[in-house]
Amino acid sequence: MKADLHCHTKLSDGTLGIDDIIILAKNSGVTTLAITDHDCLAGIVRAELIGNRHGVNVIPAVEFSATDSKRNANAHILCYLPDKPDRLEGLCKSNSLIRKRASQMMVLKTAKKFPVTPEFITKCCQGSTNIYKQHIMQALMECGYTTTIFGDLYKMLFTKESRINVLMEPKYPDPVEFIKAIHEAGGVAVLAHPGFYDNFELLEELIPEGLDGVEVWHPENTPEQQEKLIAIAKKHGLVMTGGSDFHGAFNMYPIRLGDYGPDEDHLAQLLSYKAKKRRKQKKLEAAAAAEA
Repeated sequence: MKADLHCHTKLSDGTLGIDDIIILAKNSGVTTLAITDHDCLAGIVRAELIGNRHGVNVIPAVEFSATDSKRNANAHILCYLPDKPDRLEGLCKSNSLIRKRASQMMVLKTAKKFPVTPEFITKCCQGSTNIYKQHIMQALMECGYTTTIFGDLYKMLFTKESRINVLMEPKYPDPVEFIKAIHEAGGVAVLAHPGFYDNFELLEELIPEGLDGVEVWHPENTPEQQEKLIAIAKKHGLVMTGGSDFHGAFNMYPIRLGDYGPDEDHLAQLLSYKAKKRRKQKKLEAAAAAEA
């Protein structure tokens, strides 16, 4: 049995629709899948229905964008298995609005540098809930300015080191806010790919704030970082998850759905985590009542 707990569809910055990614999962031997679109819960019900039709267990999930203000760095918080996902809709909408404002500025800056209209760039993100850098690159690729999404032109436009970049970095809420909201919705809060944004200091700070888990198996976590994350997770009793972070044609490098993910034991720990947490809480409450 194979699990992939991190992937994206057209609803955010992927290129495959929900139907296609579930069929791909089935054909790739992935039996448990979590679709973690950025700040978007719109596909949860449809994904579960299609998953049932094709024999793929689809776990409800979402990936929230956060800002680590202390280090002026990005951070992503994954939410798995929310009992009441509707309670997260407000955060999804506010985050989407923050991203949209930044994206619109990048679109306008790009349109000043190249003979592409904002309307044409918007056409390239049809089906998505927002405009992502990949959509801007797709528009430029279709107009003949590049043959790749993540090449020299991407580095010129979207890296801080470039003097002529069009980058606009959105400022999202603090990760702790998302952890609290995820718990209120009955979900499991997991720090995504710490190796990608160098979130190791943040990870240690989020543990006492109630973080439930950490994404250990991910293409951006080096083998050394994986070992470090496993040690931290074991020390603090964190759930360990993993996934390919699959984006279809918008992958930064060749990666296949199912290439990364937890083994059966760690998947079972995630699936049983909430029940175990409730039992622990009841024991604590009973002990406190006995002492009173």
